[in-house]
Amino acid sequence: MDVMRLTAVELGRKIASGEVSSVEVTQAALDRIEQLEQDYNCFVTVEKEQALAQAEAVQKRIQAGETISPLAGVPVAIKDNMCIRGGLTTCSSKILSNFRPAYTAEAVVQLQKAGAVIIGKTNMDEFAMGSTTETSYYGETKNPWDITRVPGGSSGGSAAAVAAEEVPYALGSDTGGSIRQPAAFCGVTGIKPTYGRVSRYGLIAYGSSLDQIGPLAKDVTDCATILELISTHDKKDSTSVNREDRDFTAALIDDVKGMRIGIPRDYFGEGIEADVKEKVLAAARVLEEKGAVVEEFDLSLVEYAIPAYYIIASAEASSNLERFDGVKYGYRTEEYTDLHNMYKKTRSEGFGPEVKRRIMLGSFVLSSGYYDAYYMKALRTKALIKQAFDKAFEKYDILLGPVAPTTALKLGESLSDPLKMYLGDIYTVSVNLAGLPGISLPCGYDKHGLPIGMQILAKAFDEQTMIRAAYAFEQSGSYKRPTTLTERGL
Repeated sequence: MDVMRLTAVELGRKIASGEVSSVEVTQAALDRIEQLEQDYNCFVTVEKEQALAQAEAVQKRIQAGETISPLAGVPVAIKDNMCIRGGLTTCSSKILSNFRPAYTAEAVVQLQKAGAVIIGKTNMDEFAMGSTTETSYYGETKNPWDITRVPGGSSGGSAAAVAAEEVPYALGSDTGGSIRQPAAFCGVTGIKPTYGRVSRYGLIAYGSSLDQIGPLAKDVTDCATILELISTHDKKDSTSVNREDRDFTAALIDDVKGMRIGIPRDYFGEGIEADVKEKVLAAARVLEEKGAVVEEFDLSLVEYAIPAYYIIASAEASSNLERFDGVKYGYRTEEYTDLHNMYKKTRSEGFGPEVKRRIMLGSFVLSSGYYDAYYMKALRTKALIKQAFDKAFEKYDILLGPVAPTTALKLGESLSDPLKMYLGDIYTVSVNLAGLPGISLPCGYDKHGLPIGMQILAKAFDEQTMIRAAYAFEQSGSYKRPTTLTERGL
Protein backbone atom coordinates (compact mmCIF):
# COMPACT_ATOMS: atom_id res chain seq x y z
CA MET A 1 0.00 0.00 0.00
CA ASP A 2 1.39 3.39 -1.06
CA VAL A 3 0.16 5.48 1.86
CA MET A 4 0.98 8.74 0.09
CA ARG A 5 -1.70 7.98 -2.50
CA LEU A 6 -4.40 8.24 0.20
CA THR A 7 -6.29 11.35 1.21
CA ALA A 8 -5.65 12.86 4.64
CA VAL A 9 -8.95 11.54 6.04
CA GLU A 10 -8.29 8.04 4.65
CA LEU A 11 -4.84 8.09 6.25
CA GLY A 12 -6.31 9.27 9.55
CA ARG A 13 -8.70 6.30 9.56
CA LYS A 14 -5.93 3.81 8.83
CA ILE A 15 -3.70 5.26 11.56
CA ALA A 16 -6.61 5.18 14.06
CA SER A 17 -7.43 1.55 13.17
CA GLY A 18 -3.82 0.44 13.49
CA GLU A 19 -3.43 -0.59 9.83
CA VAL A 20 -0.46 1.74 9.59
CA SER A 21 1.39 3.84 12.17
CA SER A 22 1.92 7.59 12.18
CA VAL A 23 5.68 6.96 12.21
CA GLU A 24 5.45 4.85 9.04
CA VAL A 25 3.37 7.49 7.27
CA THR A 26 5.68 10.30 8.38
CA GLN A 27 8.73 8.36 7.19
CA ALA A 28 7.00 7.71 3.85
CA ALA A 29 6.38 11.46 3.48
CA LEU A 30 9.99 12.28 4.36
CA ASP A 31 11.26 9.69 1.87
CA ARG A 32 9.07 11.12 -0.87
CA ILE A 33 10.20 14.66 -0.13
CA GLU A 34 13.83 13.53 -0.33
CA GLN A 35 13.09 11.81 -3.63
CA LEU A 36 11.27 14.74 -5.30
CA GLU A 37 12.49 18.00 -3.75
CA GLN A 38 15.33 18.38 -6.22
CA ASP A 39 12.73 18.52 -9.01
CA TYR A 40 9.97 20.58 -7.37
CA ASN A 41 11.46 22.72 -4.55
CA CYS A 42 8.24 22.74 -2.53
CA PHE A 43 9.88 23.20 0.88
CA VAL A 44 12.00 25.87 2.55
CA THR A 45 12.65 23.70 5.62
CA VAL A 46 12.02 20.04 6.42
CA GLU A 47 12.19 19.05 10.10
CA LYS A 48 12.90 15.30 9.91
CA GLU A 49 13.81 14.55 13.54
CA GLN A 50 11.08 16.75 14.99
CA ALA A 51 8.44 15.26 12.66
CA LEU A 52 9.37 11.69 13.61
CA ALA A 53 9.33 12.62 17.32
CA GLN A 54 5.85 14.16 16.90
CA ALA A 55 4.69 11.02 15.09
CA GLU A 56 5.97 8.77 17.87
CA ALA A 57 4.24 10.90 20.51
CA VAL A 58 0.87 10.93 18.78
CA GLN A 59 1.14 7.20 18.00
CA LYS A 60 1.50 6.45 21.71
CA ARG A 61 -1.64 8.48 22.44
CA ILE A 62 -3.58 6.58 19.75
CA GLN A 63 -2.36 3.21 21.03
CA ALA A 64 -3.44 4.23 24.52
CA GLY A 65 -6.99 4.50 23.16
CA GLU A 66 -7.16 8.28 23.10
CA THR A 67 -9.49 9.75 20.45
CA ILE A 68 -7.76 12.90 19.21
CA SER A 69 -9.13 13.95 15.80
CA PRO A 70 -9.82 12.50 12.33
CA LEU A 71 -6.35 13.66 11.22
CA ALA A 72 -4.31 12.53 14.23
CA GLY A 73 -0.90 11.29 13.13
CA VAL A 74 -1.26 12.59 9.57
CA PRO A 75 1.68 14.71 8.25
CA VAL A 76 1.05 18.32 7.22
CA ALA A 77 3.11 21.10 5.65
CA ILE A 78 2.79 24.75 6.73
CA LYS A 79 3.26 27.77 4.46
CA ASP A 80 6.37 29.65 5.51
CA ASN A 81 4.53 32.81 6.58
CA MET A 82 3.00 31.12 9.65
CA CYS A 83 5.06 31.25 12.82
CA ILE A 84 6.11 28.11 14.66
CA ARG A 85 7.91 28.68 17.92
CA GLY A 86 11.64 28.13 17.55
CA GLY A 87 11.32 27.10 13.91
CA LEU A 88 12.70 29.03 10.97
CA THR A 89 9.95 31.27 9.55
CA THR A 90 11.23 33.23 6.55
CA CYS A 91 8.28 34.30 4.35
CA SER A 92 10.69 33.09 1.62
CA SER A 93 12.60 36.36 2.04
CA LYS A 94 16.25 37.12 2.71
CA ILE A 95 15.22 39.72 5.29
CA LEU A 96 13.74 36.96 7.53
CA SER A 97 16.21 34.22 6.59
CA ASN A 98 17.36 33.86 10.23
CA PHE A 99 14.06 34.58 12.03
CA ARG A 100 12.85 32.10 14.67
CA PRO A 101 9.64 33.33 16.35
CA ALA A 102 8.85 33.00 20.05
CA TYR A 103 5.22 31.93 19.45
CA THR A 104 3.14 29.72 17.16
CA ALA A 105 0.32 30.76 14.82
CA GLU A 106 -3.11 29.92 16.25
CA ALA A 107 -4.14 27.84 13.20
CA VAL A 108 -1.01 25.73 13.63
CA VAL A 109 -1.71 25.40 17.37
CA GLN A 110 -5.15 23.97 16.52
CA LEU A 111 -3.54 21.40 14.21
CA GLN A 112 -1.02 20.47 16.90
CA LYS A 113 -3.90 19.92 19.35
CA ALA A 114 -5.50 17.69 16.71
CA GLY A 115 -2.38 15.51 16.60
CA ALA A 116 -1.01 16.71 13.27
CA VAL A 117 2.62 15.93 12.45
CA ILE A 118 4.32 19.03 11.04
CA ILE A 119 6.80 18.02 8.35
CA GLY A 120 8.16 21.47 7.49
CA LYS A 121 7.57 24.86 5.90
CA THR A 122 6.62 25.31 2.25
CA ASN A 123 8.03 27.69 -0.33
CA MET A 124 6.02 30.75 -1.34
CA ASP A 125 6.22 34.04 -3.17
CA GLU A 126 8.23 36.43 -1.00
CA PHE A 127 5.91 37.85 1.68
CA ALA A 128 3.03 36.27 -0.30
CA MET A 129 3.50 38.86 -3.06
CA GLY A 130 3.08 37.05 -6.35
CA SER A 131 0.99 34.52 -8.23
CA THR A 132 3.65 32.06 -9.35
CA THR A 133 6.01 31.21 -6.42
CA GLU A 134 8.86 32.58 -8.51
CA THR A 135 9.69 35.56 -6.27
CA SER A 136 10.98 33.35 -3.43
CA TYR A 137 14.50 33.99 -2.09
CA TYR A 138 14.89 30.19 -2.07
CA GLY A 139 14.19 29.69 -5.76
CA GLU A 140 11.09 28.90 -7.77
CA THR A 141 8.74 26.00 -7.04
CA LYS A 142 7.79 23.92 -10.09
CA ASN A 143 4.41 22.45 -10.97
CA PRO A 144 4.37 18.64 -10.51
CA TRP A 145 2.15 18.31 -13.60
CA ASP A 146 4.80 19.97 -15.77
CA ILE A 147 8.08 21.23 -14.31
CA THR A 148 8.37 23.88 -17.03
CA ARG A 149 5.31 25.59 -15.52
CA VAL A 150 4.54 27.53 -12.34
CA PRO A 151 2.47 26.02 -9.51
CA GLY A 152 0.65 29.31 -8.95
CA GLY A 153 1.06 31.44 -5.88
CA SER A 154 1.65 32.65 -3.40
CA SER A 155 0.90 29.29 -1.69
CA GLY A 156 2.55 27.43 -4.58
CA GLY A 157 4.81 25.34 -2.34
CA SER A 158 1.84 24.05 -0.33
CA ALA A 159 -0.23 23.25 -3.45
CA ALA A 160 2.68 21.58 -5.25
CA ALA A 161 3.60 19.51 -2.17
CA VAL A 162 0.04 18.13 -2.04
CA ALA A 163 -0.07 17.56 -5.82
CA ALA A 164 3.28 15.73 -5.74
CA GLU A 165 1.98 13.68 -2.77
CA GLU A 166 4.85 14.77 -0.58
CA VAL A 167 2.24 15.51 2.10
CA PRO A 168 -1.48 14.64 2.30
CA TYR A 169 -2.44 18.25 3.08
CA ALA A 170 -1.02 21.68 3.79
CA LEU A 171 -1.95 25.11 5.09
CA GLY A 172 -1.78 28.16 2.86
CA SER A 173 -2.86 31.79 3.10
CA ASP A 174 -5.07 33.70 0.68
CA THR A 175 -4.81 37.49 0.24
CA GLY A 176 -6.15 37.75 -3.31
CA GLY A 177 -6.41 34.13 -4.50
CA SER A 178 -3.22 32.67 -3.06
CA ILE A 179 -4.87 29.39 -2.01
CA ARG A 180 -7.41 29.03 -4.80
CA GLN A 181 -5.20 29.83 -7.81
CA PRO A 182 -2.34 27.41 -6.95
CA ALA A 183 -4.95 24.78 -6.09
CA ALA A 184 -6.35 25.21 -9.62
CA PHE A 185 -2.93 25.14 -11.29
CA CYS A 186 -1.85 22.02 -9.35
CA GLY A 187 -5.11 20.05 -9.58
CA VAL A 188 -5.87 20.00 -5.85
CA THR A 189 -8.63 21.47 -3.68
CA GLY A 190 -8.30 24.63 -1.57
CA ILE A 191 -10.58 26.71 0.62
CA LYS A 192 -10.32 30.41 1.37
CA PRO A 193 -12.60 30.80 4.43
CA THR A 194 -14.70 33.85 5.28
CA TYR A 195 -12.55 36.67 6.67
CA GLY A 196 -12.51 36.20 10.45
CA ARG A 197 -13.33 32.47 10.35
CA VAL A 198 -9.71 31.39 11.02
CA SER A 199 -7.41 33.32 13.36
CA ARG A 200 -4.66 35.37 11.69
CA TYR A 201 -2.59 35.39 14.89
CA GLY A 202 0.93 34.31 13.96
CA LEU A 203 0.41 34.84 10.23
CA ILE A 204 3.02 37.35 9.06
CA ALA A 205 0.85 40.04 7.53
CA TYR A 206 0.78 41.14 3.90
CA GLY A 207 -2.65 42.81 3.63
CA SER A 208 -4.26 42.65 7.07
CA SER A 209 -7.83 43.30 5.87
CA LEU A 210 -7.53 40.62 3.18
CA ASP A 211 -5.33 37.76 4.53
CA GLN A 212 -6.95 34.49 5.54
CA ILE A 213 -5.49 31.04 6.34
CA GLY A 214 -7.01 27.96 4.73
CA PRO A 215 -6.38 24.33 3.74
CA LEU A 216 -5.05 22.71 0.56
CA ALA A 217 -5.72 19.00 0.12
CA LYS A 218 -6.70 16.29 -2.36
CA ASP A 219 -10.46 16.57 -2.07
CA VAL A 220 -13.41 18.42 -0.55
CA THR A 221 -13.75 16.00 2.39
CA ASP A 222 -10.17 16.67 3.46
CA CYS A 223 -10.59 20.45 3.17
CA ALA A 224 -13.84 20.45 5.17
CA THR A 225 -12.23 18.32 7.90
CA ILE A 226 -9.15 20.55 8.12
CA LEU A 227 -11.24 23.74 8.16
CA GLU A 228 -13.25 22.30 11.04
CA LEU A 229 -10.04 21.82 13.03
CA ILE A 230 -8.50 25.27 12.43
CA SER A 231 -11.67 27.39 12.75
CA THR A 232 -11.82 28.92 16.19
CA HIS A 233 -12.50 32.17 17.97
CA ASP A 234 -9.21 33.72 19.07
CA LYS A 235 -9.04 36.68 21.47
CA LYS A 236 -5.50 37.35 20.26
CA ASP A 237 -6.90 38.33 16.85
CA SER A 238 -9.21 41.35 16.90
CA THR A 239 -10.74 40.31 13.55
CA SER A 240 -11.58 36.77 14.71
CA VAL A 241 -15.33 36.17 14.74
CA ASN A 242 -16.98 34.07 17.45
CA ARG A 243 -19.30 31.61 15.69
CA GLU A 244 -20.56 28.15 16.59
CA ASP A 245 -21.36 26.96 13.03
CA ARG A 246 -18.12 25.04 12.47
CA ASP A 247 -19.50 21.61 11.58
CA PHE A 248 -18.28 21.68 7.98
CA THR A 249 -18.13 17.89 7.53
CA ALA A 250 -21.90 17.80 8.07
CA ALA A 251 -22.17 19.62 4.73
CA LEU A 252 -20.61 16.69 2.85
CA ILE A 253 -23.96 15.75 1.29
CA ASP A 254 -24.46 14.76 -2.34
CA ASP A 255 -27.59 16.84 -2.82
CA VAL A 256 -28.01 20.15 -4.64
CA LYS A 257 -31.69 19.84 -5.55
CA GLY A 258 -33.20 23.33 -5.70
CA MET A 259 -29.89 25.07 -5.02
CA ARG A 260 -29.73 28.38 -6.93
CA ILE A 261 -26.43 28.84 -8.75
CA GLY A 262 -25.41 32.12 -10.38
CA ILE A 263 -22.87 32.20 -13.23
CA PRO A 264 -21.32 35.70 -13.62
CA ARG A 265 -21.21 36.51 -17.36
CA ASP A 266 -18.40 38.95 -16.59
CA TYR A 267 -16.12 35.98 -15.81
CA PHE A 268 -16.44 34.43 -19.27
CA GLY A 269 -15.59 37.36 -21.52
CA GLU A 270 -12.37 38.42 -23.16
CA GLY A 271 -9.13 36.80 -21.98
CA ILE A 272 -10.38 33.43 -20.77
CA GLU A 273 -8.98 30.34 -22.50
CA ALA A 274 -11.52 28.26 -24.43
CA ASP A 275 -10.69 25.06 -22.51
CA VAL A 276 -11.18 26.78 -19.15
CA LYS A 277 -14.52 28.28 -20.19
CA GLU A 278 -15.77 24.96 -21.60
CA LYS A 279 -14.86 22.85 -18.56
CA VAL A 280 -16.21 25.30 -15.98
CA LEU A 281 -19.54 25.65 -17.81
CA ALA A 282 -19.66 21.86 -18.16
CA ALA A 283 -19.27 21.59 -14.37
CA ALA A 284 -22.22 23.96 -13.95
CA ARG A 285 -24.29 21.66 -16.20
CA VAL A 286 -23.37 18.68 -14.00
CA LEU A 287 -24.82 20.45 -10.97
CA GLU A 288 -27.85 21.44 -13.04
CA GLU A 289 -28.42 17.78 -13.94
CA LYS A 290 -28.31 16.99 -10.22
CA GLY A 291 -31.23 19.36 -9.63
CA ALA A 292 -29.64 22.78 -9.12
CA VAL A 293 -31.13 25.83 -10.81
CA VAL A 294 -28.38 27.48 -12.87
CA GLU A 295 -28.67 31.00 -14.28
CA GLU A 296 -26.31 33.54 -15.82
CA PHE A 297 -26.26 37.11 -14.50
CA ASP A 298 -24.19 40.30 -14.58
CA LEU A 299 -22.08 40.75 -11.46
CA SER A 300 -20.70 44.17 -12.52
CA LEU A 301 -17.66 46.05 -11.19
CA VAL A 302 -15.37 43.13 -12.12
CA GLU A 303 -13.03 45.39 -14.09
CA TYR A 304 -12.45 47.54 -10.99
CA ALA A 305 -11.46 44.66 -8.70
CA ILE A 306 -7.81 44.43 -9.80
CA PRO A 307 -6.93 48.15 -9.36
CA ALA A 308 -8.85 48.39 -6.07
CA TYR A 309 -7.19 45.25 -4.73
CA TYR A 310 -3.63 46.20 -5.61
CA ILE A 311 -4.02 49.71 -4.19
CA ILE A 312 -5.43 48.43 -0.88
CA ALA A 313 -3.09 45.42 -0.58
CA SER A 314 0.00 47.47 -1.44
CA ALA A 315 -0.98 50.23 0.98
CA GLU A 316 -1.37 47.71 3.80
CA ALA A 317 1.87 45.97 2.79
CA SER A 318 3.85 49.21 2.91
CA SER A 319 2.65 49.67 6.49
CA ASN A 320 3.07 46.04 7.58
CA LEU A 321 6.57 45.63 6.16
CA GLU A 322 7.83 48.82 7.80
CA ARG A 323 8.75 46.72 10.86
CA PHE A 324 11.50 44.89 8.94
CA ASP A 325 14.32 47.37 9.46
CA GLY A 326 17.28 45.32 10.70
CA VAL A 327 16.85 46.45 14.32
CA LYS A 328 14.49 44.06 16.07
CA TYR A 329 14.85 40.78 14.14
CA GLY A 330 15.81 39.32 10.80
CA TYR A 331 18.62 40.23 8.43
CA ARG A 332 20.83 43.28 8.96
CA THR A 333 23.33 44.62 6.43
CA GLU A 334 26.96 44.06 7.45
CA GLU A 335 28.35 47.50 6.56
CA TYR A 336 26.65 50.82 7.26
CA THR A 337 27.57 54.34 8.34
CA ASP A 338 24.60 55.40 10.48
CA LEU A 339 21.09 54.32 11.48
CA HIS A 340 19.37 55.71 8.38
CA ASN A 341 21.98 54.09 6.13
CA MET A 342 21.48 50.77 7.97
CA TYR A 343 17.71 50.90 7.36
CA LYS A 344 18.21 51.70 3.70
CA LYS A 345 20.86 49.06 3.00
CA THR A 346 19.10 46.35 5.03
CA ARG A 347 15.84 46.80 3.13
CA SER A 348 17.59 47.20 -0.25
CA GLU A 349 19.50 43.95 0.28
CA GLY A 350 16.78 42.06 2.17
CA PHE A 351 13.67 42.61 0.01
CA GLY A 352 13.25 41.26 -3.52
CA PRO A 353 12.07 43.28 -6.56
CA GLU A 354 8.35 42.41 -6.31
CA VAL A 355 8.18 43.30 -2.62
CA LYS A 356 9.97 46.61 -3.27
CA ARG A 357 7.55 47.34 -6.13
CA ARG A 358 4.50 46.88 -3.90
CA ILE A 359 6.00 48.80 -0.97
CA MET A 360 6.69 51.74 -3.29
CA LEU A 361 3.19 51.56 -4.79
CA GLY A 362 1.66 51.42 -1.31
CA SER A 363 3.73 54.30 -0.03
CA PHE A 364 2.74 56.35 -3.07
CA VAL A 365 -1.04 55.81 -2.72
CA LEU A 366 -0.86 56.66 1.01
CA SER A 367 1.21 59.80 0.48
CA SER A 368 -0.09 63.32 0.95
CA GLY A 369 -1.90 64.51 -2.15
CA TYR A 370 -2.63 61.01 -3.47
CA TYR A 371 -4.41 59.43 -0.48
CA ASP A 372 -7.87 60.66 -1.53
CA ALA A 373 -7.27 60.16 -5.24
CA TYR A 374 -6.24 56.52 -4.93
CA TYR A 375 -6.57 54.87 -1.52
CA MET A 376 -9.91 56.35 -0.47
CA LYS A 377 -11.33 55.71 -3.94
CA ALA A 378 -10.17 52.08 -3.72
CA LEU A 379 -11.91 51.68 -0.35
CA ARG A 380 -15.15 53.06 -1.81
CA THR A 381 -14.81 50.63 -4.73
CA LYS A 382 -14.27 47.78 -2.25
CA ALA A 383 -17.58 48.70 -0.57
CA LEU A 384 -19.37 48.74 -3.95
CA ILE A 385 -17.95 45.30 -4.82
CA LYS A 386 -19.24 43.98 -1.49
CA GLN A 387 -22.66 45.43 -2.29
CA ALA A 388 -22.65 43.78 -5.72
CA PHE A 389 -22.00 40.39 -4.09
CA ASP A 390 -24.65 41.00 -1.43
CA LYS A 391 -27.18 41.73 -4.18
CA ALA A 392 -26.18 38.55 -6.04
CA PHE A 393 -26.58 36.42 -2.91
CA GLU A 394 -30.11 37.73 -2.41
CA LYS A 395 -30.97 35.70 -5.51
CA TYR A 396 -28.40 32.87 -5.54
CA ASP A 397 -27.13 30.41 -2.94
CA ILE A 398 -23.71 30.14 -4.57
CA LEU A 399 -21.79 31.65 -7.47
CA LEU A 400 -19.75 29.50 -9.82
CA GLY A 401 -16.94 30.51 -12.17
CA PRO A 402 -13.32 29.92 -13.16
CA VAL A 403 -10.42 30.42 -10.73
CA ALA A 404 -8.07 31.86 -13.35
CA PRO A 405 -8.42 32.73 -17.06
CA THR A 406 -5.68 30.22 -17.96
CA THR A 407 -4.11 27.01 -16.74
CA ALA A 408 -0.56 26.99 -15.31
CA LEU A 409 1.74 29.42 -17.11
CA LYS A 410 5.27 28.72 -18.27
CA LEU A 411 8.02 29.63 -15.81
CA GLY A 412 9.24 33.18 -16.39
CA GLU A 413 6.19 34.37 -18.37
CA SER A 414 4.71 36.50 -15.60
CA LEU A 415 7.91 37.83 -14.05
CA SER A 416 8.80 39.59 -17.30
CA ASP A 417 5.43 41.38 -17.24
CA PRO A 418 4.15 42.09 -13.68
CA LEU A 419 0.94 43.64 -15.03
CA LYS A 420 0.09 40.36 -16.75
CA MET A 421 0.60 38.58 -13.42
CA TYR A 422 -1.71 41.04 -11.65
CA LEU A 423 -4.45 40.63 -14.29
CA GLY A 424 -4.38 36.85 -13.77
CA ASP A 425 -6.03 37.46 -10.36
CA ILE A 426 -9.16 38.95 -11.92
CA TYR A 427 -11.55 36.19 -10.70
CA THR A 428 -10.11 35.78 -7.19
CA VAL A 429 -9.37 39.21 -5.68
CA SER A 430 -13.02 40.30 -5.40
CA VAL A 431 -13.66 37.50 -2.91
CA ASN A 432 -11.02 38.88 -0.53
CA LEU A 433 -12.25 42.46 -0.98
CA ALA A 434 -15.75 41.29 0.01
CA GLY A 435 -14.51 38.95 2.79
CA LEU A 436 -16.34 35.95 1.31
CA PRO A 437 -15.53 32.22 1.36
CA GLY A 438 -14.42 30.44 -1.81
CA ILE A 439 -13.38 26.93 -2.78
CA SER A 440 -11.28 25.89 -5.75
CA LEU A 441 -11.56 22.33 -7.02
CA PRO A 442 -10.45 20.63 -10.24
CA CYS A 443 -13.10 20.18 -12.94
CA GLY A 444 -11.17 18.94 -15.99
CA TYR A 445 -8.06 19.25 -18.12
CA ASP A 446 -6.95 21.52 -20.95
CA LYS A 447 -5.46 20.45 -24.30
CA HIS A 448 -2.02 20.14 -22.66
CA GLY A 449 -3.35 17.78 -19.97
CA LEU A 450 -3.09 20.45 -17.28
CA PRO A 451 -5.76 20.68 -14.56
CA ILE A 452 -8.48 23.35 -14.72
CA GLY A 453 -9.96 24.71 -11.51
CA MET A 454 -13.45 26.01 -10.88
CA GLN A 455 -14.41 28.32 -8.05
CA ILE A 456 -17.54 28.20 -5.91
CA LEU A 457 -18.36 31.24 -3.77
CA ALA A 458 -20.92 31.67 -1.00
CA LYS A 459 -22.10 34.49 1.21
CA ALA A 460 -20.12 35.29 4.36
CA PHE A 461 -19.96 32.43 6.89
CA ASP A 462 -21.91 30.07 4.64
CA GLU A 463 -19.05 27.67 3.94
CA GLN A 464 -21.49 24.78 4.42
CA THR A 465 -23.49 25.56 1.25
CA MET A 466 -20.29 26.06 -0.72
CA ILE A 467 -18.85 22.75 0.53
CA ARG A 468 -22.11 20.91 -0.24
CA ALA A 469 -22.08 22.09 -3.86
CA ALA A 470 -18.38 21.26 -4.28
CA TYR A 471 -18.87 17.80 -2.75
CA ALA A 472 -21.87 17.10 -5.01
CA PHE A 473 -19.80 17.94 -8.09
CA GLU A 474 -16.92 15.80 -6.84
CA GLN A 475 -19.26 12.85 -6.24
CA SER A 476 -20.56 13.07 -9.81
CA GLY A 477 -17.27 11.61 -11.03
CA SER A 478 -17.04 14.18 -13.81
CA TYR A 479 -13.45 14.91 -12.83
CA LYS A 480 -11.27 11.83 -12.56
CA ARG A 481 -8.43 12.26 -10.11
CA PRO A 482 -5.42 10.35 -11.50
CA THR A 483 -4.96 7.04 -9.71
CA THR A 484 -1.36 6.32 -10.68
CA LEU A 485 1.79 8.37 -10.67
CA THR A 486 2.22 7.62 -14.37
CA GLU A 487 -1.13 9.28 -15.13
CA ARG A 488 0.14 12.35 -13.30
CA GLY A 489 3.42 12.41 -15.20
CA LEU A 490 5.33 12.05 -11.90
